[in-house]
Amino acid sequence: MNPRIIGVAGPFQDTAHSVPEGEVSLGRDPSNQVWFADAALSRRHCVLIRRGAKVVVRDLGSRNGTRVNGIPVDEQELQHGDQITVGASLLLFVHDDQVASTAESTDQNLETIEFKGIASLLDGAQFYAAGAGVAAVAEMPGDSRHLNALLQFAAAIGRIRDRESMQWQLLGFLFDVAPAERGALLFIDRPGEISSSVTWDRTHGPEHPVQIPEELVRRAVQERRGLLVHEGTKDKSLLKGGSSPSGSSLCVPLMVSEKVLGAFYLDTTSTSKPLEGRHLQILKAVADIAALAIENLSYWEQLAQENQTLRAEINLDTDMIGNSPAMRRVFDFIRRVAPTTSTVLIQGESGTGKELVARAIHRNSGRAAAPFVAINCAAITESLLESELFGHEKGAFTGAVAQKRGKVEVADGGTLFLDEIGELAMGLQAKLLRVLQEREFQRVGGTRAIPLDIRLVAASNRDLAAAVECGGFRRDLFYRLNVVTVTLPPLRERREDITAMANHFVLKASRKCKSAPKSFSSEAVVCMKNYDWPGNVRELENAVERALVLGASDAIQPEDLPDSLAEVSASEAESASFHGAIKELKKRLIVQAFEQAGGNYIDAAKALSIHPNSLLRLIRNLGLKGLTKAAGPGS
Repeated sequence: MNPRIIGVAGPFQDTAHSVPEGEVSLGRDPSNQVWFADAALSRRHCVLIRRGAKVVVRDLGSRNGTRVNGIPVDEQELQHGDQITVGASLLLFVHDDQVASTAESTDQNLETIEFKGIASLLDGAQFYAAGAGVAAVAEMPGDSRHLNALLQFAAAIGRIRDRESMQWQLLGFLFDVAPAERGALLFIDRPGEISSSVTWDRTHGPEHPVQIPEELVRRAVQERRGLLVHEGTKDKSLLKGGSSPSGSSLCVPLMVSEKVLGAFYLDTTSTSKPLEGRHLQILKAVADIAALAIENLSYWEQLAQENQTLRAEINLDTDMIGNSPAMRRVFDFIRRVAPTTSTVLIQGESGTGKELVARAIHRNSGRAAAPFVAINCAAITESLLESELFGHEKGAFTGAVAQKRGKVEVADGGTLFLDEIGELAMGLQAKLLRVLQEREFQRVGGTRAIPLDIRLVAASNRDLAAAVECGGFRRDLFYRLNVVTVTLPPLRERREDITAMANHFVLKASRKCKSAPKSFSSEAVVCMKNYDWPGNVRELENAVERALVLGASDAIQPEDLPDSLAEVSASEAESASFHGAIKELKKRLIVQAFEQAGGNYIDAAKALSIHPNSLLRLIRNLGLKGLTKAAGPGS
C-alpha cells in the first residue's frame, strides 16, 4: 500500500509525493514537508493524515480553501482518483497497489516522475471529474489517447498567464478530443448573462460567428450539469437558434464550487461522427480543470492590477497630504490624468490646493523635465496680462525697449498653469481660445505665428458653468477647458486629514522660523476638527504657524490658535462632558490664581506657569473678562 499525490497542473505539476504514516503538511512555507512558492497557497494550507490504509485531507483555515473534486472541504477521507485543488495546483490522489507498484521508488518521502509516465500509470484506472457531482469518465482501456491528452492539457493550462492565449488553448483542445465542427467558450458574469465569448469554426477558422442555442446554455448553467442533445431529442427548444438543428450539440458549465464562470459549447452536423456521451464525460473533466485555471488566472490578474496600482501610488509624486476617501479620489485622478496630454480644469474653493494638483500632474507626466509656468490671472492687470502671456516685440508699445518672451512661450514643451482663469478678461479669453485651437500664437506687436507645444492646466474658484450662463465667461473657451475636470474638496469635508496636515505644517513652520517643533494637545486637535476652515488649507497652515510662534507651552493649546477658531471650537466642544469639564477646571484655576495674586494678572500668570499674554487669551476665550475689569487698571 503506497498512497501518494501526483501533481497534474500548476506549480506541483510533474511531481509525486508519497503519504507516509502520520501527517504530511502542504503550504507555501519551506517548513512544510510539501511546499512550493505559490502566492495562492497559505503558509500552512492543509495536511494529509494517514492512518493505515485511510488517508484524510484537512484544511488548515487557508485563505483560498482546499477542494476535493471541485467541492470545498474542511476534512474529508480521500478515495483513489480524487482530485485535490490547493492554490494554483491540481493534485491527483492514487491509492492503488497496482498503481503504486508501477511507480516504485526507493525514496518514500519525495519522488519526482516524468509527466508522460502518469498516463501509463493511470491507463485503465478509473478517472474522476466533477460535474453536478463526482462522476466517472469511465474506464478507457481502448481510449487512453484521450486520457493522455487530458493530462497533458492539465499540465499545460496551469502555466498560462494570458487570458487570450488560455481561451484559444481551451478551444483547440476541445477539437482534439471531440469531433465537433464548431465550438465556443462563453464567459458568464451573472446567471443567464453572457459577458463575452470566443468562437471557432473548424472550417472557417477562429472567431468565425457561431450560432449558439440560448436555451441549451441557459439550461446547462441553471441545472449546473452537462447536456448532450441531438435531432432526436424530445425537447426541440434546446436546439432552437443553434448552428446544427439536424446534428448534435453539447454544453458543459465551467464551475468552481457552486459558482458558474462560463460554459463550453460544441456542435456538429455529422451523423457518422456525432457527439456522444463519452465526449460529454471528457468535457466535464476538461471543464473542471479549465474552471480552476480561469479562476486562478483571474486571481493572478487581480494581484497584478493591485500591484500596479500600489506601485503607481508609491511612485506618485505630490506635495499633498491626506488619506481621506475624498483625497484618495484626487490622487487617483492625478495618477490617471498625468500621463496624458489632455487639458485639465481644476475647480474648488480658494486655498484647497489647486496649484499643488497642477504641479503634481506636471511632475508625474512625460513633461516633468520641461518647464512648469504658473500665472495668476487675477493678480495682473488686463493691459499687462497679454504681454505676460504672449510676450512682445521691441517697440510694440511705450517702454518695450527689447523683445520679451511671454509665459506661453517659456512653457513650450512643458505645462502652462492659468490660476483663477475665471478672472481673465473677455478679450484675452478670445486670444487664449485661438492659441488652444491653432497651437500657435503671436507676440504683442508681432506678425509671425510661433508654433506652440504646451499642456494647459487651468484653475478657478468660480463656477465657470454659471459664469457662462450669466455672460461672464466665453462658452466656447469653457468647452475647450472642460475636457478633464476635478473639483477639490474643502477642508471641512475631509476633517480626518486635519491632524496629519497640522503636524506637517508644524514641521514646515519650525524649519522656517528656526524653532523646535511642537505637538498638539488633545483639546487643540478637537478645536481644529470642529472648525469649518473657510480659508481651507491655506488658513490651516497660517493658524499652525501662528500657534507655533505665539505658544508659550511645550504643546500647542487651544488658546494658541486664532481667536475666531478657538471661540467657535470651544463653544462646540463644550457640549461634550469631557471637554466641558476641562473648561470649567481651567476657569477655576485662573480665578484661584487671580485671588492669590491679589488681582495682578502678571503674578497670576507666574503662578500658573504660563506667559501673561497666554493668560489674557485664556481669559478672553473662557469668558472671564470680568476678572481684569475687577482688578482695575492699577493692579
